[in-house]
Amino acid sequence: MRVKLTIALLIAGIGSAQAQTPGDWVLAKWKNGAYWFPGVIQSVTGDKLVIKYDDGDRETLSISSVRPYDWQIGARVECNFKNGGQWFAGKITALGGESLSIAYDDGDKESTRTGRCRSK
Repeated sequence: MRVKLTIALLIAGIGSAQAQTPGDWVLAKWKNGAYWFPGVIQSVTGDKLVIKYDDGDRETLSISSVRPYDWQIGARVECNFKNGGQWFAGKITALGGESLSIAYDDGDKESTRTGRCRSK
């Protein structure tokens, strides 16, 4: 119980303890980079979490590289436009499970999946 509480406090930050357990949807820093990508916790061992990202990749990360999933309508994200390899900034205009709609800053719009988006 103490380990689970410690994990929850480290992930959620001070003031908002939320239990993070296998099956929880989170945002994680792929390869400890600058961007947060959505994924699901597969397992917890000590201070390490195995994340299965929404695009299908898997990675083992420290707790400090994971935070609660908080994307919502109006949130700023960058998405891989039409899965063409170029990332563009925009706002989420609709969200349901792994499906979302983006209004890009340049005026384009797209319906896509969370596995093709990231946040800073």
